[in-house]
Amino acid sequence: MRKIPANRKTAFLFFAYVFIVLILTRIIYLASVKCPECIHTEIVSLTQGSYGPEVSGSLWDTLRHRIEIQPFHLVTLFLFVGAVLHTFFAAKVHALSEYYREKNISPENPTGDSFTVQVLKFMGEVEVIFGIWAIPLLIAITLKYNWMTALDYLSGRDYTEPMFIIVIMSIASTKPIITMAEDCLKFFAKLGGESVFAWWLSILTLGPLAGSFITEPAAMAISAILLAKHFYSLSPSKMLAYGTLGLLFTNISVGGVLTAFAAPPVLMVSKTWDWNTSFMFFNFGIKAVLGIICANFIYFLYFRKELYALEIQRNEIKKAVPKEPEAISIPFWITLVHVTFMAWIVVHNHYPVMFIGTFLLFLGFYKTTREYQDPLSLYNPILVGFFLAGLIIHGSLQSWWITPVLSSMGCGQLMIVSTILTAFNDNAAITFLASLIPSFSDIMKYAVVAGAVTGGG
Repeated sequence: MRKIPANRKTAFLFFAYVFIVLILTRIIYLASVKCPECIHTEIVSLTQGSYGPEVSGSLWDTLRHRIEIQPFHLVTLFLFVGAVLHTFFAAKVHALSEYYREKNISPENPTGDSFTVQVLKFMGEVEVIFGIWAIPLLIAITLKYNWMTALDYLSGRDYTEPMFIIVIMSIASTKPIITMAEDCLKFFAKLGGESVFAWWLSILTLGPLAGSFITEPAAMAISAILLAKHFYSLSPSKMLAYGTLGLLFTNISVGGVLTAFAAPPVLMVSKTWDWNTSFMFFNFGIKAVLGIICANFIYFLYFRKELYALEIQRNEIKKAVPKEPEAISIPFWITLVHVTFMAWIVVHNHYPVMFIGTFLLFLGFYKTTREYQDPLSLYNPILVGFFLAGLIIHGSLQSWWITPVLSSMGCGQLMIVSTILTAFNDNAAITFLASLIPSFSDIMKYAVVAGAVTGGG
């Protein structure tokens, strides 16, 4: 019997696999066809519920009544809690991938890489967790209702904020924008003679505030790079090193509230609650600036002696180390075009057709000026956008318990709870869940966001 060549066998298996997938897809589609009114009713039952007259009694009585009316709520809650718990163990999963990588190192595999290592590394990325857990959620909705209901539920969510954050983060992380931000910090550091304290204060004050305009991740990257260059290179003590890092984290979180478009926890509620940049600046921004200044001043008073000692150390090193060659300067007009693109996209942040189209034009400009650009990294922006999209998919099914639980709290309790929760979870998750509650008063909305950005550090 003649043996079938390996390449023909592979091609046959591939086409057979594709044929089976197409047949199964067609079967699922035909089995899922239902009237639009039926699908709409099922989605309303999933997201809002129709519980009839609410029972009088405790909070637990209300939740039990809603579960009796719609038992599927327990399934969605179980998957949501699973995703939240997964975020707590993300670092452990990532460490496990590194363990297997080191274990796999051999002369034949010097990098130690393998499929298992890559899967664990992917599962250890915090930003992909909610998206991963959306897969069993869609399977559960399909088993309970049908595939068309699952598809209509997905397509019925508003993904404007995730798409916008991908676009704005990508542009904000480009070399002209980062260089411009660094030059601004350098200008203020020069006012203090570019001493260690001047750089330390400028980075920890202006860097976080810049996050309100170039996004928090971009501001964090710029601040971290400059601290490494002008502060951590001098080997400060552990207390000062970790204290500075913790202060930077908190300042970055607080400093993103001057506008309504840069910080994810604000971006997730700005459209729902109609909070524009003017509202954010006068209700949150001024207090955030004062809070950052006060925190930096307290830290300086505590560490002033060590900061002065680092300045003496820096002067000695500066005399011994030759001056670094200057990098290629970026023409002003290129930076101006980048800023114009950012401003245009920010103004139209609620119109995907506009800011996505503008981003495509920006990519063309980026390619023509690549001599003055660093490689464009879309990995981190896409991860953040994927996280927010997964959060929207899961969070929209949690209003059945979030509404009565948070509505039963006072303003002080809300702020304390959101502050504590965001110390362990992403603050955008808390604010988004709060935005699902239609009965929230203005002061309750303020308390949730204030606690979220305070604990987000």
